[in-house]
Amino acid sequence: MHFYPWDERRGFQYRVICEDKRWLEVRDDYFHYLKRHGLKKLHGNEMPGYHENKGAVIHDVPWEHSWDRFVGSEAVKFIDDYGSDQPFAMMVGFPGPHCPYDPDERFLEGITNRRFPRLHPKCRVTLLSCAKATSTAISDLGNGVDYSEFPDDTKHTVRKHYSGLVQQIDFEVGAILDSLRKKGLLENTYVVLASDHGDYLGDHNLIGKASFYESAIRVPMIAMGPGIEAGQVQEGLVELRDVTATMLSWAGIDQPAWYDAQPLPGEGMPGESGRENIFGLLGDGWMNFDGRYKLHKYRTGETLLFDMLNDPQEQVNLFGNPEFADIVQRLEIELTQELMASIEGSMDDRLAQNGDMSQDPTFGYESWNRPWPNSPRTSEATYEKPPRV
Repeated sequence: MHFYPWDERRGFQYRVICEDKRWLEVRDDYFHYLKRHGLKKLHGNEMPGYHENKGAVIHDVPWEHSWDRFVGSEAVKFIDDYGSDQPFAMMVGFPGPHCPYDPDERFLEGITNRRFPRLHPKCRVTLLSCAKATSTAISDLGNGVDYSEFPDDTKHTVRKHYSGLVQQIDFEVGAILDSLRKKGLLENTYVVLASDHGDYLGDHNLIGKASFYESAIRVPMIAMGPGIEAGQVQEGLVELRDVTATMLSWAGIDQPAWYDAQPLPGEGMPGESGRENIFGLLGDGWMNFDGRYKLHKYRTGETLLFDMLNDPQEQVNLFGNPEFADIVQRLEIELTQELMASIEGSMDDRLAQNGDMSQDPTFGYESWNRPWPNSPRTSEATYEKPPRV
């Protein structure tokens, strides 16, 4: 979950901690579990073929003791031991689909290249942003693998191993659903399956995630639960943060006015519609996507515009094409407004002036404290008069 420090509870009453594959020195619950079994966390480069296959290996730690097997088993254990005690909200994070791409051989059976989506070609225009994404991915992974040569057959090996890791998660999700069913809880439980990011896996000749290309930012999302119509597909724009507002709605809890999440739409879902835009904010790049046109902007000074309807592989940069000037202007304005609102919201707890506090007599008393959170997007705050001394 990437809490810092990693062992903070952050409101959770029950935590079993298993950080992802890059955090080998973290002495979390998985670390101690492996130690009890005479094992330890391994980087991946200890396994044969790691560098040649760009991180695709069969891990020396057997599947029975792997990251995702541990996480899945602990989730089942919680349900078995405590699931019937009271209503619960549980977050289960599987770290498997990261480098090293190290599934058990049993989960590679039946996976062929024909099952993969077609590789997105390398950028048809020479852009620093492509080089940025490549170099960032390589340096961030810290795995010592050279991706300057990345042939298609190796990309397919990586994609096959990644698919095997996804199948391992499918297995664990099935075990969790089975445990809910055995406890008589499945029909009364909402379940959301999603991910926090994707992986290029060779798309655009890249690996990892470092830009707003579709391979990196598009994630799966499946929801099931009481009253949700099965088999439906919603095409509206949604974001991962919308899961939070959805959970509050399911629990009958009013959403705070300062939330920037909104409930997910669908038959039997609490939301009415999707979003008009999806905005993406990275330390070195911004994005605005309206469902068809996607605007990327990077610290390099480059700006990309793709028509996702006619160019889903993001090959033709339309920025600078006069025919799309009005679209660019609109997306730029929307992005600027979102950025300004975000900056304003982030400063809310430090503003000396929030509403017309200068005319509020309670503001003049000593030791006044600001109500928090109190976003400037909400109505005027109410202040409690402190007692006189």
